[in-house]
Amino acid sequence: MRKKVFFIFGTRPEAIKMAPLILYFQRFPEYWDTRICVSAQHREMLDQVLAFFTIQPDFDLNLMRANQSLAGLSSRILEGLDPILSEEKPDFVVVQGDTTTACMGALAAYYRQIPVVHIEAGLRSGNKLSPFPEEVNRIIAGHIASWHFAPTNGAAQNLLAEGIQSNVFVTGNTVIDALLLGLDKIKSEGTEPFEQQFQLGNSDKKIILVTGHRRESFGEPFEAICKALLKFAERYPEVEILYPVHLNPNVQEPVFRILGKAPNIRLMDSLSYPQLIYILSRCHFILTDSGGIQEEAPALGKPVLVMRNVTERMEGVLAGTAQLVGTEATDIYTAACELMDNPEVYEKMAKAVNPYGDGTTCQQIETLLRSHVFPA
Repeated sequence: MRKKVFFIFGTRPEAIKMAPLILYFQRFPEYWDTRICVSAQHREMLDQVLAFFTIQPDFDLNLMRANQSLAGLSSRILEGLDPILSEEKPDFVVVQGDTTTACMGALAAYYRQIPVVHIEAGLRSGNKLSPFPEEVNRIIAGHIASWHFAPTNGAAQNLLAEGIQSNVFVTGNTVIDALLLGLDKIKSEGTEPFEQQFQLGNSDKKIILVTGHRRESFGEPFEAICKALLKFAERYPEVEILYPVHLNPNVQEPVFRILGKAPNIRLMDSLSYPQLIYILSRCHFILTDSGGIQEEAPALGKPVLVMRNVTERMEGVLAGTAQLVGTEATDIYTAACELMDNPEVYEKMAKAVNPYGDGTTCQQIETLLRSHVFPA
């Protein structure tokens, strides 16, 4: 008898990391009745990913509100999910990562005594306020979950240290599966639209990609990040910096005020997922505070400078694919200049082995779960 697997997610990062897993489970309808529920914690960005991977939700809570509070969002997710879980009675609820949707999805399932499968389990920064609220979200989801698919050995060890001993598996991260699947799709459909949109042509100009949106960086840290980028742009006028600017006014204000007139900094709207991975494949290196990019870029041989003071993805730093540079302007500027000026440093980071997987994570997760649910 096949089992009903209920995927719950609500943001673009979750959708990216869930998409290849959903598509893989759907390949085996004889085992899995796959259902999809989105909270729409993010609306437009979520829909872009669903359309790119041709995924149609069975349930859409459509909960996004302007200026929504964490408390309000959390309560709406719980209230929205409970009657659906009561009616559907899934055998498993699958959540991903550390969003409010993941945390509340796990809690809603727990209230209905439904086993929870946690994808990207075990990440820890060790600081409950950085990233906020993600650090506590993933701790809560982790202690509710019955199945833990950790991306790295370090993440698995974090779970074991917290007393989570059973059903902990190291599988890599589904974000690599999504990246490779997405780039194959772009290649098969043609890159011309992307080349025209970004006006890159066959230029050998070095492109630096910048992303930044973390709450803990609002204020002085963002000011420092922008000042470092401006100084870097002035030193290397031949380089083009692409900065898709997050819609949050705490990001928009300092970015446009400080960087808006720099001739070789192109400030642009947020990129769709296919646009992002195309630029990742074309850029020289990345400055970011994003979690997912710390995992994706190394798969393409792109060094990453992480503009945060702590990261829950230390495996990349330890492997040499990423460097934690903090949010001080001098430190960011110095590290970026070294990647430009020192080929040995660049090559060492570019050729380091990606610790986050080889694109087989979805297969591993489905195989492991099936082997326990349908023993031979």
